[in-house]
Amino acid sequence: MITPLRLMRKTDDPEEELVLQAKGGSHSAFEALYRMHLGHVYGICMRILMDQSKAEEVTQKIFIHAWMKLHSFRGESRFSSWLYRLSVNMILDQLKLVGWKNDPGIQNEQRIFSGAPFFEPAHNLRLDLNNAIDSLPRQARIIFVMHDIAGYTHEEIAEAMKLSPGTCKAQLSRARRILREALKS
Repeated sequence: MITPLRLMRKTDDPEEELVLQAKGGSHSAFEALYRMHLGHVYGICMRILMDQSKAEEVTQKIFIHAWMKLHSFRGESRFSSWLYRLSVNMILDQLKLVGWKNDPGIQNEQRIFSGAPFFEPAHNLRLDLNNAIDSLPRQARIIFVMHDIAGYTHEEIAEAMKLSPGTCKAQLSRARRILREALKS
C-alpha cells in the first residue's frame, strides 16, 4: 500500500511529479497532464461514442471531473490507469443516458484516427482497421475497445456494462472474428 507520505515527496517519474504538483493546486501541472493524455482519452471517447462532438464534449467533462477528483487519486496505480478508468466509466454513463443497448448500430461514419491514434500502422492498414472497428456492432465494439485497447478485464467490463463475463467474452470473440474477416479482404 502506498502511503500518503509517498505522495508528498519528489519523484523521478515526470508523470508522478506532475500529479504531485497538480494535487498541490498547480494548474500548469494539470495542464501538462491534460496535454499528455488528451489524445488517448479523446481516442477512447471517439472510438466508443462514434460522434465527434459527443467525444469532444465527454473528453472535456472527463478532464474537468479528473481535476475535481484528483484529491481522490491515491497513487496505488499510475495516473494514466486511473484517468482511463475514469474515462471509460464516464463514457459508459453517457451511453446509459442515450440507451446504448437499444442502438441498432453505427449512426455515424466519423473516424478516430484524425485525432491521436493508439498506434500508427501503415496508412492503408490504418484505414482498413479503422473501418473494420467502426463496422462492429455497438456492444461488440465497446467491449473490444474496453478490453483490447483500454485494458479492462472481462469482469470489469461485465460490471460496468451490467452484463455477464461470459457475454463479454462472447462479444469480444465475435468482434475479433468480424475484424479478422474484414481485414482478410
